[in-house]
Amino acid sequence: MELAKDNIEKPNLPFNNLYLISGLVNGFNKGWMYLTTIFFLLIGYLLFQYISFYPLINILKQNGYSEEEILSNANLLFNSEALKLDKNWVILLELGMFVFAFIAFLLGLKKIHHKSLNSVITGFQKFRINRARFAFTIWAILLLVSLLINYLLNPLDYKIQFDLQGFIISAIILLIFMPIQTGIEEIIFRGYLIQGMSQIFKNGFVPLIITSLLFGLAHMSNPEVQKFGWNIMLSYYIIFALFMGCISLLDEGLELAIGIHFANNLVSGLMVSSSDSVLKPYSILEIKNENPYIEIICWFFMASFTFLIFKKKYKWNNFNLLIK
Repeated sequence: MELAKDNIEKPNLPFNNLYLISGLVNGFNKGWMYLTTIFFLLIGYLLFQYISFYPLINILKQNGYSEEEILSNANLLFNSEALKLDKNWVILLELGMFVFAFIAFLLGLKKIHHKSLNSVITGFQKFRINRARFAFTIWAILLLVSLLINYLLNPLDYKIQFDLQGFIISAIILLIFMPIQTGIEEIIFRGYLIQGMSQIFKNGFVPLIITSLLFGLAHMSNPEVQKFGWNIMLSYYIIFALFMGCISLLDEGLELAIGIHFANNLVSGLMVSSSDSVLKPYSILEIKNENPYIEIICWFFMASFTFLIFKKKYKWNNFNLLIK
């Protein structure tokens, strides 16, 4: 049963948020089903790592790295220079984990919950593609403007490293696989888990806080955390998650969050990379000096501007949707 805004009898349900209602009325929602489906997702994610890690470890050993060095720095497994592999092969391996995770999650969603994928993405009958496109466009423009300003103010911090052939292949790989990576993150952290927890707490606010913390913790193995410190990076990831969760609850679906997340990873990845980036495609620029505090301040203004645009365009007036 899919939901449409005109056929919901809200007084008979514990929520007035169509997205939370979608999680309640579609399929089955036993606690063990959520635990089993998350277990399936983790198995899919780890299975791909298990398949790929042994060949990568052997390559690193052949390149002179000891087992102790590899165990103490797992990021070597996706370091193209250490592996002496082309960058595009490495990003394929990194994104492959999310493909396996998505397939495993979809299996649990269909076979255990008997839910449709759409029911954990939006509270409406169909995915609102125009919303995702609009969010992608707004965030992509803001990213490009921010990058241009920073480049003009600090040109010595950047190095042009454009490789046309490598860039085209990177762009194709990211356009195909990055929607899966960003999509599964949004579906799990801003969708599936918020819907499930809302049935325990009878609101959306507490699940939003919990899933934002989980999102931050899930990114603590990223290489930039080692460079800039867990405190600043954990704060950034949690704030990012809170912003994405808020717009998802207010808009009663993940379309805007999916568009922003895709634009954020795609545009950032193709335009500029650094030695501490998770993904290192053939980007146009390489940044040599990063200031995470400046980047977070810049992100705050971008998020605030984006929120105001969404609020006006989609006429968000019912802020109770963040709670119920």
